[in-house]
Amino acid sequence: MLTRKQHELLSFINERLSTSGISPSFEEMKEALDLKSKSGVHRLISALEERGFIRRLPNRARALEVMKMPEPSAVKGEAKADNIIRPDFTRATKIANDVVEIPLHGRIAAGLPIEALEGQSSLSVPAALLGSGEHYALEVSGDSMVEAGILDGDYALVRRTDVARDGEIVVALIDDEEATLKYFRREGSMIRLDPANRNHEPQRYPPMRIRIQGKLAGLLRRY
Repeated sequence: MLTRKQHELLSFINERLSTSGISPSFEEMKEALDLKSKSGVHRLISALEERGFIRRLPNRARALEVMKMPEPSAVKGEAKADNIIRPDFTRATKIANDVVEIPLHGRIAAGLPIEALEGQSSLSVPAALLGSGEHYALEVSGDSMVEAGILDGDYALVRRTDVARDGEIVVALIDDEEATLKYFRREGSMIRLDPANRNHEPQRYPPMRIRIQGKLAGLLRRY
């Protein structure tokens, strides 16, 4: 399933290739999707490549080939809010006396923000790790929360909520496009997202740019 931005980029590339036979530049993609930086384009390209929708042609700059287009049912709606993580909590069903199955929704950055990915798989979790409320899981990518014991490859178990108190570790959605796992703090009129790694800097945003998607309820680590 593609996010709205992924589908927009795939359609833009496909249309440009159909009309001119030449892939658009990263700058053209950034402007077409109204992204703030080319790094957002790189993330979208990588996600489409991983899912087999496009491939990069070797030894040719800017060369992309569209391998397939998604079925209509595999594309999110057109509203901007469709990039928000919306876990399917009807799938959080008990599969044993002490184990539950919760939705697993892609990867989340514990370093620089990355696009929030929608997933279709699930994760089996000991019920004791969750407590009350509705939950989903995200795979951690990055090292900025290592001093809080959150490592790359861990699964963050997140309780759904749209509010947070200072000092809580939250899933914060930035500009309705990118999500990150950080400590939540208020700093005057700004929201500050703090890492737990002295090599990373805090991130500050006006409140209207941040949505709380949940707060950390537990961690699952596989060895």
